[in-house]
Amino acid sequence: MDIYYNPLDLQCKSITGGIKQNQKLILNIFGKSNEPCLFILQKDEHEAQYLRMNNMADGWQIELNFDAPGLYFYNFLIGGKLAGADEYRNLSFAKNATRYQILVFSEDFATPEWFKGGIMYQIFPDRFYKKGNVTVEEGKWLHEDWNDLPVFRPNDHGKVLNNDFFGGNLQGIIAKLDYLKSLNVSVLYLNPIFKAFSNHRYDTGDYMQIDPMLGTEKDFSQLVEECNKRGIKIVLDGVFNHTGDDSRYFNKYGKYDSVGAYQSKDSKYYAWYNFKHFPDSYDSWWGIDVLPAVNEQCPSYVDFITGEEGVLRHWLKYGIGGYRLDVADELPDDFIEKIRFSVKQENPESIIIGEVWEDASNKIAYSKRRKYFQGAELDSVMNYPLKDAIIHFVTESNSSMLRQVIAQLRDNYPKVVLDSLMNILGTHDTVRILTALSGITACTKEEMSKTSLSPEQRKFAKSRLKVAALLQYTLFGVPCVYYGDEIGMDGFSDPFCRRAFTWGAIDLDLLSYYRRLGQIRSGCTVFTDGEYKELFADKCCLIFERRKGKEVVVVCINLGSNRYDLKYCGKLHDLLQGDTYLNKFTVFSGCATILSNRII
Repeated sequence: MDIYYNPLDLQCKSITGGIKQNQKLILNIFGKSNEPCLFILQKDEHEAQYLRMNNMADGWQIELNFDAPGLYFYNFLIGGKLAGADEYRNLSFAKNATRYQILVFSEDFATPEWFKGGIMYQIFPDRFYKKGNVTVEEGKWLHEDWNDLPVFRPNDHGKVLNNDFFGGNLQGIIAKLDYLKSLNVSVLYLNPIFKAFSNHRYDTGDYMQIDPMLGTEKDFSQLVEECNKRGIKIVLDGVFNHTGDDSRYFNKYGKYDSVGAYQSKDSKYYAWYNFKHFPDSYDSWWGIDVLPAVNEQCPSYVDFITGEEGVLRHWLKYGIGGYRLDVADELPDDFIEKIRFSVKQENPESIIIGEVWEDASNKIAYSKRRKYFQGAELDSVMNYPLKDAIIHFVTESNSSMLRQVIAQLRDNYPKVVLDSLMNILGTHDTVRILTALSGITACTKEEMSKTSLSPEQRKFAKSRLKVAALLQYTLFGVPCVYYGDEIGMDGFSDPFCRRAFTWGAIDLDLLSYYRRLGQIRSGCTVFTDGEYKELFADKCCLIFERRKGKEVVVVCINLGSNRYDLKYCGKLHDLLQGDTYLNKFTVFSGCATILSNRII
């Protein structure tokens, strides 16, 4: 049967992506057939409904309205044959076709407008820049050489203590804000800054105190103030699934002036943790005993984080832009809902970003379907699916995976989320993007510590990185640059992706490229919430359009050997090369550029 349906085509589905509750939705299937068509709709964890679609002159139609948020799946039964989605969301009668999805979100769900169209920058605070003297606390030590490798070898007890520091601090970040502004950064995401024992600070010691090695609350207040002067919002890392064992709340080593849960069952913090056998056997994050897991159902803990005088509101009062929630899929739905309520009540314009590595619209975590985007939890997530797809396209010269992920995200996510996605190429948890694109490998930490890019490998990886960054900056969502990626830092996984920023070895060509991307992105309104349209694609080439009103941007990437002629009416300006073309642009082999009907 010659039948057409694709939910990314507005003629087929009247609203792209997720829909609001009580919003009319019309679905059209196009084709010539006298056969009946049944619409099979199943709300998650409910029985399926079989609804007869109305026969139209050119196919079938059904009108839908959902009165409550929820996740729905659907497919079709046409002439007795099941039809679902292929990898690009086209209708398919193949056995491996999957069901389509409709995510219904609450009427009042919105995401902060200030975030959209911006540029994020992630800083691992100990490794960015050091200004002034740093006081080293007992049990910690400071590298004398800023360019040292972080410690990666276990000690005599088989543990990596993460107690080596380089001294990066808040005053150091303040000193480099003009550098960040030269990249057109609008959002600064900081890995944890609260008092902790380790250099990564995911082992929170005191949620209400800035780590003394980073500075004071006065320094933090100054950082927020200086960021605001430059139009930069700060997003803090919220680590609420676990604390450190060396913390005010657990106090395993007795360093704090509190009675911790480890010390006594009478501690006011005892109910925060789950002890299997008091005191030495307890639930911890992924079995790491220095990270005792918190019981997020404990009323006193929930109030401590989300209450009127809680952690969230305390730091929001400084004027920060919101939070990134560490390991969001390990936080219960009702706890995330309380987080959202607290944050939005303090400042409705604050953003909440979750660390979720998969499609967050339908994720199942610990055997439970999550409700991140139905209106009561997250605004955004870290976009790992897009990261992996971009890397695959650039390294394999094959657009298939990228096109599939783009189609999947556009179909599954609400548009307000799509425009707010945190688009990453690398983070503190992943291999540096330059190394990932180089093709070199290393299996052990010892190998990683001794393996670096040759000049030829670096040149090759850099050419790939320029293509990857171009995609990161022009697709829907907000690009997030991991500190140092813009100057060509390399490194394998933790801790080698967390080396100190190499201020003395900056790739000026790459830095200039990132600055230009920042100018282009900040100068084009299409990147705020403009529509996406694929204009042409084959295995090695992808050409797509971003459009908002009369403003148009066309992105052309050709990783193959063929050439293509892009025809249009009027002038298009090459925003990277500076040339202007009339009515036609030839996409040569190796082309990676941004065309616009405006000069930026």
